[in-house]
Amino acid sequence: MKFRKKPIIIHAWSLPELAHSNPVLLPAPIAEAIKSGAFTFLDSGEATIKTLEGDHLASKDDWIIQGVQGELYPCKPDIFVATYEPVEG
Repeated sequence: MKFRKKPIIIHAWSLPELAHSNPVLLPAPIAEAIKSGAFTFLDSGEATIKTLEGDHLASKDDWIIQGVQGELYPCKPDIFVATYEPVEG
């Protein structure tokens, strides 16, 4: 069988941009995850994200995606570019 991914609009942020942002200006989902301990910036420029599948390491160039149920997870840059395109609004 073949399947097509349903077209949905997601929120995503590049980890380097988040890492260099003023903490006060972080997007609400990221700030909330930091506050709850579900998202941690590492000194290496990486981050750990607690997910339902366990802890994930986000590498320096990864994108952080907010899924349809509000969950956060990392996505490699090449997969992100192949899967998502910008939308207005």
